[in-house]
Amino acid sequence: MNETRYIAIEGPIGVGKTALARRLAQSLSADLVLEEFDENPFLERFYRDGRSAALPAQMFFLFARARQIGDLRQSDLFASVRISDYLFTRDRLFAELNLDAEELLLYEQIVDNLKVEPPAPDLVIYLQASVDALMQRLARRNAALDRFVDRSYLERVTDAYARFFHDYDDGPLLIVNASQIDPVNNDADYEQLFRQIERTTGGRRFFNPVAAAFA
Repeated sequence: MNETRYIAIEGPIGVGKTALARRLAQSLSADLVLEEFDENPFLERFYRDGRSAALPAQMFFLFARARQIGDLRQSDLFASVRISDYLFTRDRLFAELNLDAEELLLYEQIVDNLKVEPPAPDLVIYLQASVDALMQRLARRNAALDRFVDRSYLERVTDAYARFFHDYDDGPLLIVNASQIDPVNNDADYEQLFRQIERTTGGRRFFNPVAAAFA
């Protein structure tokens, strides 16, 4: 863990990646790099209408993430630990999910022109959860846009994440079964996950805390 300077937390909508990023940053006295979710003016229209706002919503996130990555590269990456609630290279996951063929081509051209070179995280934490668990968490969270996230879209998102991380090989990856734990609000769950994060220094690791509890 001493050599880990940049950690990215990923997972589908409602899994708790931002809240975990905040708690982990507090434990590690780390800087936070958060997705500008609330600032995207196209998101509500996207969740309401889908297709009509998919491209501007995607472009807003792309430019915001590119700017953050540029700032990250210009700063001293090794001056402190940084925790991010997204992985830049998964931006294409949502582009492929939400854009039509012509929009995706435009997106790819813009990405090429931006020439973003994101640093590879020292560790990626991929939080998995069942669609049922995600729907329940969205209902409890009751954020302004959560009520517009329907089950069919969430199923497509979770499937896309599974495919993305099945092929991920850019660095150490910790895959966490988060369906039945709450590492944000439950201290015991958090401590168990934190110990696993400390132990994960390379390769691909799977962490199923429910199975571990009965091992």
